[in-house]
Amino acid sequence: MTLLEVRDFHGGYRGVAVVRGLNLTVSPGEIVAVLGSNGAGKTTTLLSVSGLLPVIRGEVNVFGESIRGKRPHAIARAGLAYVPDDRALFFQLTAEENIRLGARKRRLDFERILHVFPGMSRYLGKKCSVLSGGEQQAVALARALAAEPRMLMVDEMTMGLAPGIVEELFPTLRTIADQGVGVLLVEQNVPLALEIADRAYVLSHGDLVMAGSGRELASNMHLVEASYLGERTLDDGSAAPRPDPGSRTETSQRGASHA
Repeated sequence: MTLLEVRDFHGGYRGVAVVRGLNLTVSPGEIVAVLGSNGAGKTTTLLSVSGLLPVIRGEVNVFGESIRGKRPHAIARAGLAYVPDDRALFFQLTAEENIRLGARKRRLDFERILHVFPGMSRYLGKKCSVLSGGEQQAVALARALAAEPRMLMVDEMTMGLAPGIVEELFPTLRTIADQGVGVLLVEQNVPLALEIADRAYVLSHGDLVMAGSGRELASNMHLVEASYLGERTLDDGSAAPRPDPGSRTETSQRGASHA
């Protein structure tokens, strides 16, 4: 089943839409990237899907059910995990204590955590306040994984991290997706995001301006860059790569490219 279905979504603050007419889907085991410059509406979309912001117009269905009228904790309990851009760690607690908080009374499978983050055993007993930025980000992801989510949303995973650390973290999202978890990734590091994304959507000033598979968009970086600058839109035709006939997400790509 589709984990997330967003149709004609308008979202924003105090009734003013900063994202308009967005359509996207996320299925089990795939990574979907939402790209765009600052202020494009990426984080607003995640906050709305998680229930932290109201949906102004359109439909947002998580695990086959509308989120309208649902509290954020109810959406989370249904299987949605969200890693915000500030990581939201408890810095006076250890890495292990932070991760255990994510388990929400479930029995924590640390073997699964260490399979995804093999180097984490070195700092499980350290307070998060003394960890590096990359280690903190790994703990934030591990805490989300401890909840055994059906879908994981990650906002700006690479923010403030050194390039070497970033290249180490990105493959963990592929490992998580390969376990059947759907991943919705908001990211400004476009080349790395497109390397691991099955599909990607580009937002510019709140509008969907480009959509396609990660491979297609990576091979059309000049169009992606033009989309960031508002020089291309889906109406141009040139900004919507043709779906890959061999892709398992061809149908959803067609739907997105006609948003």
